[in-house]
Amino acid sequence: MEKRSVLKGVPGMLRPFREYVEGLGLSAGDQVVYCGVPGTCTPFVELLAFAIRSFPVQQVFVPGVDETKARRLELVPHLGMQGGDPPEDLHPDVIVVMGGLSMENSGVSHQDVTMFLDRYPTAMVVGICFQQMFEKAGWCTHIPFDLLIDATIDPVVVWSE
Repeated sequence: MEKRSVLKGVPGMLRPFREYVEGLGLSAGDQVVYCGVPGTCTPFVELLAFAIRSFPVQQVFVPGVDETKARRLELVPHLGMQGGDPPEDLHPDVIVVMGGLSMENSGVSHQDVTMFLDRYPTAMVVGICFQQMFEKAGWCTHIPFDLLIDATIDPVVVWSE
């Protein structure tokens, strides 16, 4: 992969994702499926889903790679994107693999993700992680990312009295 740009903050993660998905020219009925760790990845998935909320696609969150637990992501007024009912089916045009899956305690291996991706060979694969999670876990050589967004949360400053 070739480095395209270096950006900052949450918009630096969301804008390239939005631009990439927009450039795919997806239409009504197409699906963007996010695979991630429940709780840990969920708020970031909600942010990413919010960034493309105006697109005519169906968005779905899959905990880990367990399709039986998939939930549609829906815009809730005055709140943002939230998990809703299960989708009728999965037919992803874009699969977003969240970096939390590459953490040792996630219970998901790169082989599990590869098997999931193999079920949808025409889907584009986007990786979203923090602090070089995919690189450190060795996933970059196993997962065929079409786009990889690697954000840094540094420094984290805590103030207290």
